[in-house]
Order: sequence, then structure tokens, then C-alpha cells
Amino acid sequence: MRNTLPVKKNIFKNIPVSAHDEITEILAMKGAVRIERIVSTGQASPEDFFYDQDEDEFIIVLKGRAVMSFSNGSKITLNEGDHFNIPKNLRHRVDFTEDPTIWLAVFY
Repeated sequence: MRNTLPVKKNIFKNIPVSAHDEITEILAMKGAVRIERIVSTGQASPEDFFYDQDEDEFIIVLKGRAVMSFSNGSKITLNEGDHFNIPKNLRHRVDFTEDPTIWLAVFY
């Protein structure tokens, strides 16, 4: 069995200046766990759209700022370093992202 050395990367490198859609990159995945870097360059969810995921999601804003809302009408502003857990099937949407906003999302 051959061991391979891990490849070092930097989460703040290769950030696009602008993009039509959010850019999602899977950083690691094993079993039911997936870790993603999401780069938003001003994107928001479409009007009247809510994510309704079948998995829990932990998110942290590493850079930028975002506003999220939930189907019950509540809103939350996320600044750099803010994080929280979104339980599965909690309907949510992104209302605003600063350009750029870098998210780390862990789905489990």
C-alpha cells in the first residue's frame, strides 16, 4: 500500500473577480461528509426559491458578508467568522452576498 502526501492548497487563492454563478469546489469528501468552498460574487437565490436539503449543513463565512432568510420570515446577517448549523429540511435562501464572499460548507 502506497501513501501519498497531501497537497497543500490555500482557500483564499484563485478567487474569481466575477462569475455568473456561484463557484463550488469540493475540498474533501468521505462517506456522508462533504466539505465545500463556495465563492459568491454578488449572487443571491432566485425570488421565491428556498433550499430544502436532505442533509445537515454547517457554514462559516471566511471572507465577505451575506444575508440569509428562512421560510418562517426570519433573517440573519453573516459577517466574516460567523457560522451556524442549518438542520436538514430547514428551508433557507441567500438574499445577498458581498463581492466576493467565501463560504466553507460542511454537509453531513
